[in-house]
Amino acid sequence: MIIKPHQMLPFEFSAAEAANYIRAGQLSSEELIKSVLERSESLNPHLNLWAELNPERVIKDARKRDKELRTLGPLGPLHGIPIGIKDIFNTKGIETSHGSPKHQGSIPSFDATSVALLKSAGAIIMGKTITTEFACGDPPSTLNPWDSQRTPGGSSTGSAVGVASNIFPVAMGSQTAGSVLRPAAYNGIVGTKPTMGRISRYGVHPVSWSVDTMGFFSRNVADSALMLSVLAGWDDKDEYSSDVSSHELNFKNHHTLKPKSIGILKSFFLEECDAEVKLHVSNLTKLIQNQDVLVDQLNLPFDMDLIHAAHRMVMNVNGASIHKDGFNESPDEYAEDVRRMIEIGILTPATTYIKAEKIRQVYRRELLKLIEPYDVVITSTTKEAGAPDAVTTGDPRWQAAITTAGFPAISLPYSVTAKGLPLGIQIIGKPFDEKKLLSTASWIEKLVEFNTKPSII
Repeated sequence: MIIKPHQMLPFEFSAAEAANYIRAGQLSSEELIKSVLERSESLNPHLNLWAELNPERVIKDARKRDKELRTLGPLGPLHGIPIGIKDIFNTKGIETSHGSPKHQGSIPSFDATSVALLKSAGAIIMGKTITTEFACGDPPSTLNPWDSQRTPGGSSTGSAVGVASNIFPVAMGSQTAGSVLRPAAYNGIVGTKPTMGRISRYGVHPVSWSVDTMGFFSRNVADSALMLSVLAGWDDKDEYSSDVSSHELNFKNHHTLKPKSIGILKSFFLEECDAEVKLHVSNLTKLIQNQDVLVDQLNLPFDMDLIHAAHRMVMNVNGASIHKDGFNESPDEYAEDVRRMIEIGILTPATTYIKAEKIRQVYRRELLKLIEPYDVVITSTTKEAGAPDAVTTGDPRWQAAITTAGFPAISLPYSVTAKGLPLGIQIIGKPFDEKKLLSTASWIEKLVEFNTKPSII
């Protein structure tokens, strides 16, 4: 290994940095993989983030990527980069258990579309990361690297913890309520949830057909743009996939751009946050205003209790339809939160479900009208800096209110509490305007200069 950028070790590199070094011949994929595996061997016994990890397979894949680079050149922008995959994504030949004992030992015969795209771009599937059972609410045993007594969030738990702990630079997750943005905030990293339909869901175990959105984790916004450039695109195998062009999301087009106007979502979001979160958002607002950006406070004209109830109702009914057969056969094999979701969904009348979907449609239209005048709108990602225990994965309402509308959003770390815990700001864009969302997030990232790391780092 030739490179000596500030004496950084390979596991510290971002995905974009490592990919550049690999393409330039200054770092081999095998060197990078051995560095992150050593990191994992040191930290995972404490953090418990892996559902599946086979070091021999990963090293073999790295050597293959190095040989391909010498003979064919880079396969794509992620050539030789290790990636964590949430354990609800099908990975050909690699066990995929969906966080459930019902599926232990299950080995898919094909890759999820997103996994196939990552492989085509040269990425190495490092392993499968722990998720809550069927990506629902029952907390797993994975620990938060900032504070082991606080939840790391869920359901994309292992993916977030692995990125935060430098065990891999990027990872896949999914969000039906808040399963990307919330753990991103709790772990002090960047979480990206694109517009619903941007990334194919084919080959990913569903939670709710009309809400599920694929997303990912990174340590900076540039890596988010890199990941989206690989993953965005229409897929005829996913009926909810969008055919909106993703050409503008080419990583070469990513840049930092100062916004002209930002809206601050106040009602519900900031009104019900704890006092310390409100203070930090206020400080960030002043910092943005000092850059001559127009900032307006926005009060939502909605009954947010009704919106959250409608979202949960849709999740319950969709979840019941997905799990009904297996649940009827062996209900006791399901964890408490999943079982409750299925039972409520089965008992929900069709008319109630249809009403919930209509409420979501009206809310989506009205929310879009509210945010239309602004480049982006921002608010706190979470109610607090992680619930002070690990018996839940945290309150998902702050993220679900945006997920149910299908809008793209990024959680960006921007400050820490008096106890040294990270806080995330939720940056929300208009549907399919991820280019502006990413460029604005990049501008805020440079403005706040967040560089605090968990003590485990």
